[in-house]
Amino acid sequence: MTDPSPPDAAPRPLRIVRALAPLYPGHSATRLKRAVLEGQVTVNGQKVDDPGAIVAPTDLVSWDANRRIVRKVDTSVQILHEDDDAVAVVKPAGLLTHPTEAKEKDTLLSRVSGWAASRTKGRAYISVVHRLDKETSGVLVFARSRSGLVQLQAQLRAHTMDRRYQAVVEGNMAGEKGVFREDLVEDRGDRRRGVAKPGETGIRAVTEWTVLERFGLATLVDARLKTGRTHQIRVHFANAGHPLVGDPVYRDSKLPPFPIPFSRQALHAGHLGWQKADGARVSVEAPPPADFQQLLAALRAFKGKRIVAAPPPRPAAAPKPPSRPAPREAPRGGPPTRPQDGPRGTARPSSPRGAAPGPKSEPGGPPKPGMLGSPGQPFRRPGSRPGFRPPTRRPKP
Repeated sequence: MTDPSPPDAAPRPLRIVRALAPLYPGHSATRLKRAVLEGQVTVNGQKVDDPGAIVAPTDLVSWDANRRIVRKVDTSVQILHEDDDAVAVVKPAGLLTHPTEAKEKDTLLSRVSGWAASRTKGRAYISVVHRLDKETSGVLVFARSRSGLVQLQAQLRAHTMDRRYQAVVEGNMAGEKGVFREDLVEDRGDRRRGVAKPGETGIRAVTEWTVLERFGLATLVDARLKTGRTHQIRVHFANAGHPLVGDPVYRDSKLPPFPIPFSRQALHAGHLGWQKADGARVSVEAPPPADFQQLLAALRAFKGKRIVAAPPPRPAAAPKPPSRPAPREAPRGGPPTRPQDGPRGTARPSSPRGAAPGPKSEPGGPPKPGMLGSPGQPFRRPGSRPGFRPPTRRPKP
């Protein structure tokens, strides 16, 4: 099994790098991704070199470090707009904007650089203006000149660049539109970004949102950034009690699993607008990718259905205290088996001294004449403990 899960959680498909993590805990996700890119990982015996590939819980995933390394760099890139100063492209989910310390070969920057090099003689100028999270899809703009970089970064700092996102958040948002103004901090106490507490100094962050579609189970919103802080949309909605569907970082791990699984945070940068050096406005858009569209279709199909929560486990039953045996009752119409004493202060007469014992009776039957407990015979002597039977003496020969 590639996805060890707790007994109460159903296994679900994972990206191949996440499926490798529990199998090879001594290696980082970056190293495992490189192994996939280098063609050293197989799924059910077939080589898979796409880090975004999805594997089922029953698939057999294996990494052979001795397999011949095949370095592969995908140069495919979707261009939305280009001019002398900027180029806008579509970033797919699962792809880094630029390399990290691990020096990944396949990033959006490397793809755009390869595209630019094929269109010009010599070395092309490509510089990162802003970035998107690895698992976020959408529009990004790169600078193609030094002057273009300065202009675009100035618009980012002045918050005049129009950036709009589509996000699917859990639950039903209250109202049709709103604004989040909570300041953010880089570390809320668990090495994750969060909202500043009262009296705590944070960074100003403003997110405007509008409801696009309601599913009951979740809400599709349009989020517009007035400031550009890291993870701003994800933190603001999670703080409001509506985390993004599929968010592995800011969704409370104590919450029950979302009924419709999604392998990444449901966030797509669908619109980007900026001003060129000559004053003209540029506006580009990109529709959500296929996995995002499939999530929306599943939510529409799920709409109106009632979620039936599993009943809580019954607590262990407490051991019953030992019950006392019920007193034997005499047959209907017969004399009592344990007659009471006479009036208070009086005692029934005892049997004559030396009287022979009476005949025995069958268990459960009425007492026979001459037996202890029969009419005219005492059951116990005054002052004796309950159930005391006086000894009988045989007459001397």
